[in-house]
Amino acid sequence: MNGTNGTTRAKRKQPPSSAAERPQKQHRPINGNDSGGQNTPEVSSMFEDEEMEIEEPRVLAAMADTAEWQAAIEKVVKNVVSIRFCQTCSFDTDPALTSEATGFVVDAERGYIMTNRHVVGSGPFWGYCIFDNHEEVDAYPVYRDPVHDFGILRFDPKAIKYMPVAALPLRPDLAKVGSEIRVVGNDAGEKLSILSGVISRLDRNAPEYGDGYCDFNTNYIQAAAAASGGSSGSPVVNIDGFAIALQAGGRSDGAATDYFLPLDRPLRALQCIQAGKPITRGTIQCQWMIKPFDECRRLGLTPEWEGVVRTNFPKETGMLVAEIVLPEGPSDNKVEEGDVLIKVNGELLTQFVRLDDILDTSVDDKVKLLLQRGGEDVEVEVTVGDLHKITPDRFISVAGASFHNLSYQQARLYAVACKGVFVCEATGSFRFESTDNGWMIETVDHKKTPDLDTFIAVMKDIPDRARVVVTYRHLRDLHTLNTSILHIDRHWSSKMRLAVRNDETGLWDFTDLADAIAEVPPVPRSASFIQLENAQHPAAADVVRSFVRVLCHMPVKLDGFPRNRKWGMGVVIDAEKGLVIISRAIVPYDLCDISITIADSIIVEGKVVFMHPLQNYAIIKYDPSLVDAPVQSAKLSTQHVTQGASTYFVGFNQNMRIVIAQTTITDITAVAIPANSGAPRYRAVNVDAITVDTSLSGQCGSGVLVGEDGTVQALWLTYLGERSPVTQKDTDYHLGLATPTLLPVLHKIQRGEQPKLRMLSVEFNAIQMSQARIMGVSDEWIKKVAEDNSSRHQLFMIRKRTFERNPEAASLLEGDVILTLNGKIITRVSELDVMYDHKVLDAVIVRDTEEMSIKLPTVSADDLETDRAISFCGAILHRPHHAVRQQISKLHSEVYVSARTRGSPAYQYGLAPTNFITHVNGKSTPDLGSFLKAVVDIPDNTYFRLKAMTFDNVPWVITMKKNDHYFPTMEWIKDASESSGWKRVTYEKGKAVKGEGQDGINLTAGETFEMDESMGELEPAVSENTN
Repeated sequence: MNGTNGTTRAKRKQPPSSAAERPQKQHRPINGNDSGGQNTPEVSSMFEDEEMEIEEPRVLAAMADTAEWQAAIEKVVKNVVSIRFCQTCSFDTDPALTSEATGFVVDAERGYIMTNRHVVGSGPFWGYCIFDNHEEVDAYPVYRDPVHDFGILRFDPKAIKYMPVAALPLRPDLAKVGSEIRVVGNDAGEKLSILSGVISRLDRNAPEYGDGYCDFNTNYIQAAAAASGGSSGSPVVNIDGFAIALQAGGRSDGAATDYFLPLDRPLRALQCIQAGKPITRGTIQCQWMIKPFDECRRLGLTPEWEGVVRTNFPKETGMLVAEIVLPEGPSDNKVEEGDVLIKVNGELLTQFVRLDDILDTSVDDKVKLLLQRGGEDVEVEVTVGDLHKITPDRFISVAGASFHNLSYQQARLYAVACKGVFVCEATGSFRFESTDNGWMIETVDHKKTPDLDTFIAVMKDIPDRARVVVTYRHLRDLHTLNTSILHIDRHWSSKMRLAVRNDETGLWDFTDLADAIAEVPPVPRSASFIQLENAQHPAAADVVRSFVRVLCHMPVKLDGFPRNRKWGMGVVIDAEKGLVIISRAIVPYDLCDISITIADSIIVEGKVVFMHPLQNYAIIKYDPSLVDAPVQSAKLSTQHVTQGASTYFVGFNQNMRIVIAQTTITDITAVAIPANSGAPRYRAVNVDAITVDTSLSGQCGSGVLVGEDGTVQALWLTYLGERSPVTQKDTDYHLGLATPTLLPVLHKIQRGEQPKLRMLSVEFNAIQMSQARIMGVSDEWIKKVAEDNSSRHQLFMIRKRTFERNPEAASLLEGDVILTLNGKIITRVSELDVMYDHKVLDAVIVRDTEEMSIKLPTVSADDLETDRAISFCGAILHRPHHAVRQQISKLHSEVYVSARTRGSPAYQYGLAPTNFITHVNGKSTPDLGSFLKAVVDIPDNTYFRLKAMTFDNVPWVITMKKNDHYFPTMEWIKDASESSGWKRVTYEKGKAVKGEGQDGINLTAGETFEMDESMGELEPAVSENTN
């Protein structure tokens, strides 16, 4: 499929150093990890999303400080703050993340703090600062430079009551080679650190950080200081207590080398803000690099000009050389890569600082450049553009994804024209084949979208559930134009929302641009099925007319399910009623969109009719009146297949092609899928699994086993398993489910009844007779087992009890051996199905070597599925689903944390998936209703206390700050009267509002959500993608 080649190679030239030597940005991850990574609870190390590494805290042996140094440091530390922040959503080069860094006060009266641009970020920021005396104050962005790695935060100086706040003077002129310096900052977030060093270079090019944000068009200062994670934004001070540089990055290969940003441009920006003037920033869209004289000579610098430069600047060792000239920019066709810059506006120039001065004061004017190109003088006149205009300050959210105009940062990184619509959050309808960041939208619905305004106009006219053709490219591979047919969701994400940066408030203001257009009513379509070529087995080939393709998209992550989009093949079991059976690994819960493709031609919407609690299948329904095609109801066998029997395997491989093989049933045994150790999620138990003797079985996640007469003997299904601790990927099992198991439920649904199943709240495990004898089963019963089941001598023991809210239902204990249920000896898993139809079972069991007769009450399976969920501070909460109760021995609360969003308060303060919330501000919250009542009235941006219990019964208390602006409290409630089957309620200032509220970013579940997912694991491209 097109699109997957977006990750094949890096387009731009690699830096001279190896990837392992790339410098690291020095902000610190929360809980020991950046939040920009995989969706897994913090039970193991699994958060790796950014290119940079975070090294372990290291402190060089400091020199013995003199009295002068001690006095300087004592003054400086009072100005240094620890910054704890969230970048609340992906924007431009920055992923959503939660982290820590450092800053320092540069204006105590107005409350300005200097830190790094990669801390302030280019998108929405939410954070606070902690001063040396541990007073806390909210921080809001005032400025982030479009290119250079500095930003300015604002705080309220009056909020600091217990210490005087002083400013640290900025003195860029004092940074000199050989100067002894101290880096005063946040050492991995634990304490204030003071690291020693000596400046070794002033003319280093800006370090490259890989594919994320990078500084350029400036020199950097190099020193040996060994700063660690969390030191981003630290002041670099001299013995007189002046800030002479800003900590920005360091080596990640163990070398004690750090890189500091000169303070010339930060000082100018601060002075502009203090004077109430705009911070003008000019650009000619050309990246320059400092190249030594010997390299400049090889590029064509003449001896005459070299002599002039060396005479005027005797300390200089190099000159500025054009590295990247952006297509269609002001410098295009005027400046070329490799040009050596001699003069600007007649002024001899070798320094970035002076070049910035000239460009920043010449916005919308022209500058004259004198260049040396291959030994020839070239003079050009270039118009200086406004750097702020090509730095995005707005984005829109629509159909579950977010978009903005391509930034200068991204354009420079890939040497492309600074134009086009960039997908900053490729989720929802715009979740392409690869989760890699860097997609550019070319057309939507056959209309060109050259900029964000045009894209907005096109998207406004697309109705809900429409399928439109979208073409797009990846920044790493602009040679390839990808084409996909996307299903536009305007019901889960009904509003098209514009977010615009507001530097007065430090927030992003949200405006609703357009409500969704109602979907166009579907019309009947006709189609015919394919015919298999050279089909040697007509009976097996005929079952093609019973297959349909099912795509399921889940907008909210519930029940620990690790993915938000799955596809597989379903089997039509009643063509007249439009009933299809599908694996629960494809349709895990009913808060979803289901698309059913019939005969590779007709696409209809599906709805969940029934979900089996234990046997890994769901029954979905489509409207058969919309389908004019010879769909055939699969003829389901009423007889159980046996081990060794011959059968035909008809499966669908990863390319969605039908494959057929005659094979043999190798085994029929109780399914034994391990429970996931991270986040519990649905798994099949107490059901037989069939395996067959063909390699195709491992390649196909969907299919059937067909007999000679064309009857379907078993469904071939995908079973979701555990997550591998080695590969960090989810394991899928491909196994068969005998069709006689389905018939009782199917017959009820065909009669228009809703199956009301009951079950024993236990997980059974097959044991052999040697084990049974040790457990206390008599020889007489062992003989009865042999007589009843000659092919497999086995009984069933209780391996694990499912926690039940009603203690009376827990009449079986771990280790009990079942002999009979309702007078029938139980030697086959299928014989346990008797529990589904009885409120009480008469049982004979062996417990602690004693045989006894007991009555076993069954429990209703009606309320096992999640029917209500709450989004609060970026966490998804709902009742503990069945998989949780299968793995836990005690429920501490009915408020269970199922997932959380990167860059959210839940992530920042450590509220992790698998936690149970028991109290809010001292009030007990035994259920979702009481929790909602306790939190909706908490004012925005204020702290509250949560008492929680981990999955392993460890109680803990945490304080969290509420954020309604970016993460409003929302509730999803199952409601049959809604077209989607669910309704949404948003709580704004304590009041319930139907649907989506005024604030918040309308993204659906994607890689921003953390649960238990391997981010590198992709689903195959579905049928709606095309070359």
